[in-house]
Amino acid sequence: MFDAAVLKGKRILITGGGTGLGKEMAVGFAAHGAYVYICGRRREVLDQAVREISERFGGQAAARLANVRDPDSIEAMLASIWAEGPLTGLVNNAAANFLAPTETLSPRGYEAVRSTVMDGSFYTSLACGKRWIAGGLPGVIISNLVTWVWTGSAYVVPAAMAKAAVHAMTMSLAVEWGPKNIRVNAIAPGPFPTEGAWDKLNPLAETGVGATQADDVPLRRFGKMDELRNLVIFLMSDGCSYITGDTIAIDGGHHLAAPSTFAGLSKLSPADWQRAREAIQASVQKEKQARSI
Repeated sequence: MFDAAVLKGKRILITGGGTGLGKEMAVGFAAHGAYVYICGRRREVLDQAVREISERFGGQAAARLANVRDPDSIEAMLASIWAEGPLTGLVNNAAANFLAPTETLSPRGYEAVRSTVMDGSFYTSLACGKRWIAGGLPGVIISNLVTWVWTGSAYVVPAAMAKAAVHAMTMSLAVEWGPKNIRVNAIAPGPFPTEGAWDKLNPLAETGVGATQADDVPLRRFGKMDELRNLVIFLMSDGCSYITGDTIAIDGGHHLAAPSTFAGLSKLSPADWQRAREAIQASVQKEKQARSI
């Protein structure tokens, strides 16, 4: 869809870029000429992603260890990046989420989601924005959100709340930083299954109850990674320099036609929820074992 050099000269940071949708976006940026930085808390995961980006497309990428919940960690990371040259773009992708009846949540569980999604997106946007403004440089921020910013979603209330806050940040900063030539947008993907994450959101797949299924989507299918990459490449490019302040849904029309993503979980019994928790824990252990091999 795009010229292979459409992002040539761009330097883009993707938080949580070592896995899932973040890695897929990083692959797309690098394949179209950008120098990509990915950050996270697990060195082995980041290094593997950097190798994959290089091997698949010959793209240029580097890894940085950082904890988006910690503003000092973000500052240290960006200082090291800026020492090599300023970023031109940021993707707020780092996230945390888990399924649970809201009445069972602990303050610690809520804090883990809120601090990663809301605080992390703000800290990183602020740290980049201050540097762009001080240097008189343009910049682009894209936040990876969900359609729940419009509909809400049961059983993932902390994530829905935190993503809605970043949606508000997107609109607010677009107005405040627009005169400084900084564009701020967001995307709201529907179901784009990724290894590991999808299992945690569908812990009882045999029941047909969990995250959005293909039959619930008006286009009757899941999203394809190339479709997601096309959207973020366009938003990060100079070809849409008049778009700012928008959150763009890419979900096959799901949020317009169906109940919120996890509404069907209200059918689960306490015993079902216990089995779901056990299935999620088993999935987490399987991931840990795979990383240790």
